[in-house]
Amino acid sequence: MKELELKYGCNPNQKPSRIFMKEENNSGELPIEVLNGKPGYINFLDAFNGWQLVKELKKATGLPAATSFKHVSPAGAAVGLPLNEVERKIYWVDDMGELSPLACAYARARGADRMSSFGDFISLSDVCDVSTAKLIKREVSDGIIAPGYEPEALEILKAKKKGNYAVIQIDPDYVPAEVEYKDVYGVTFEQGRNELVIDDALFANVVTENKEIPEQAKIDLAIAMITLKYTQSNSVCYAKGGQAIGIGAGQQSRIHCTRLAGSKADNWFLRQSPKVLSLPFKENIGRADRDNTIDVYMSDDYMDVLADGTWENFFTEKPEVLTREEKRAWLDKMTDVALGSDAFFPFGDNIERAHKSGVKYIAQPGGSIRDDNVIETCNKYDMAMCFTGIRLFHH
Repeated sequence: MKELELKYGCNPNQKPSRIFMKEENNSGELPIEVLNGKPGYINFLDAFNGWQLVKELKKATGLPAATSFKHVSPAGAAVGLPLNEVERKIYWVDDMGELSPLACAYARARGADRMSSFGDFISLSDVCDVSTAKLIKREVSDGIIAPGYEPEALEILKAKKKGNYAVIQIDPDYVPAEVEYKDVYGVTFEQGRNELVIDDALFANVVTENKEIPEQAKIDLAIAMITLKYTQSNSVCYAKGGQAIGIGAGQQSRIHCTRLAGSKADNWFLRQSPKVLSLPFKENIGRADRDNTIDVYMSDDYMDVLADGTWENFFTEKPEVLTREEKRAWLDKMTDVALGSDAFFPFGDNIERAHKSGVKYIAQPGGSIRDDNVIETCNKYDMAMCFTGIRLFHH
């Protein structure tokens, strides 16, 4: 198949629309096969970006990887490490029995920011197994791309969305052309593909007084940086325990990236606090509604779900308020977080904000005229920061 006609482009008024291979690209055949549904223009953008991300995560860590994409940026990305009891509960998989490593990877990717992951496009590094398909079956999602599917897993996925769930199989051996093209306003842009390999060597230039970056932190830094490689810039990513826990994408200001990603990381950790874990939800409340309610409960707008006459819609009894002081005390327990940035930090304020979310390890390009101030701020909090010398803008 050399081309595939699409219903429309980014918006319904943008017609005609298709994906196709230019003649100079390998054999001219598309490297994908649509096994079910009718993926759209944005679906394919998410699919191809997500596939590159998980393929690189698998290569960097040796573990199966998954990502949850929305609007051409990841909402979450993770590798297949086992889930503890608390993680199983906050990701709504505590009733699913034993999960495969690939399913654990997707549970983490989906669960990092469940508000943003709602209606996602999924990318998997490995053949989709039944365990992963059963997890996906319960989530609101637009589609999936993977290098293959177990027969039973494929049947489970085909049944989603009344049989319209988009299922794409990609050739894992496909190698794209070295040069990329993009048309904007009738003008063609050309650039070499970003083939940067992200591995431990990227984190060797530690510029802070604290030089110690343990192996798990290097894995988390690699996850953060590979995630950033496929996130719309400017972007910052917090990672911990084999997964991204907060991604700030597409912000014009670096500090706004750091704040946005930090607030998402905070919410990820606050979901593990005793008051949130013990919220007395009614049995008929679905996962999406629980996610929305938890998000409001943890925010300054908590009375929107706790006011008399309202809380009864969600809970069997009225929960206590999670106070600002309680939130801060809980967040102070979050430690050893890794942070990656796709470009240099221009001011130490980014480090101050990162510290509030438990950041201990940082990877960033360096090269700011205020690098000394950034390093000094890291030293104040005994952080270990490396300069990669590499920018990772993605547009």
